[in-house]
Amino acid sequence: MDYVMRVVRADEWPQVRQLRLDALRDPAAPVAFLESYEDAAAQPDAFWRQRAADAAEDGPGRVRQFVAESPEGEWVGSVTVLVESPDDEVRFGEASAVYQAHLVGVFVRPEARGTGVTDALFREAVAWAWSLSAPRMERVRLYVHEKNPRAASFYRKFGFVPSGQRIPAPGDRGEQEVEYVLGREE
Repeated sequence: MDYVMRVVRADEWPQVRQLRLDALRDPAAPVAFLESYEDAAAQPDAFWRQRAADAAEDGPGRVRQFVAESPEGEWVGSVTVLVESPDDEVRFGEASAVYQAHLVGVFVRPEARGTGVTDALFREAVAWAWSLSAPRMERVRLYVHEKNPRAASFYRKFGFVPSGQRIPAPGDRGEQEVEYVLGREE
């Protein structure tokens, strides 16, 4: 695999925007993402500039977006890590009594699936979370829609396990999001 895993740079906001819009066009998007293509496409450039700046290497430190870049410079995948504190307002799921990293926005282009890109992105994201010393992450979590078995299978293979927590999926259709966690190994 010749892909490079790295953190986005603030000036790469057009690529951040394009990869997100491509992800939202994926057939799995309705069960994989909380926003629609139409909502994301309507966001002004300032939104995308701020999103990239917040997730960049020199950003504020509570968010990092990792991308997989091909030798030709094409972005083929992404995962974003959110640092969550017990004192934070809960954005999704339930509050935690510990510091944790929350993986969101997982996407790999169809042509790169099955090549190891997703695994490499997750290794980078989880390694970054574990590398934080202030605050020290106690676990990494993510949510997967109950009707997204392909993603759930990958998460289990990577080492995540269902925590037993379920929350209603957005859209008021009676569907569930299942929390998966990866505990810190000492």
